[in-house]
Amino acid sequence: MTKDEIMTLVDRSLFAVIGYTDEQGRQNVRKVFCVWHKGLGRHLISTNTSSAHVQSLMKNGNACLYFSDDEAFEGLCLFGRADVRFEREYKELLWNEGDEKYYPGGIDDKDYCILEFTAESGRFYRYDGKGDLTASDIAGYDSGREYRNGYAGCENK
Repeated sequence: MTKDEIMTLVDRSLFAVIGYTDEQGRQNVRKVFCVWHKGLGRHLISTNTSSAHVQSLMKNGNACLYFSDDEAFEGLCLFGRADVRFEREYKELLWNEGDEKYYPGGIDDKDYCILEFTAESGRFYRYDGKGDLTASDIAGYDSGREYRNGYAGCENK
């Protein structure tokens, strides 16, 4: 897969699975809505501050993020770290009309935060092969990119 094909997979995925280690040392995964991307290397996820995965990630940010298209038999696992963001600029970027039903306090709700996942490397597969993404592959592809809602412009919804 080319990096552009991998990015297309990320853009059309809508959801990703985040893997992390909880406070008891157990491996966990959560399916998360993840459509905001800055190339292949940075991804934003809105979530509840009080959730178990956020509490664990605040103590140990090591994580992986997995995107897939089961019908096309394509997948991407990114390895890196998830940082919990409370800055308004992140919250405003991901805020949508209707989110107040989940966060009654609006953008400033104490239970509203953003996970920023930063990839350090990755592994991808497709029916025609598999391969690795290095930190330099990701940095080169991402150079000059800004955060954008990849799903909003995806033709293969």
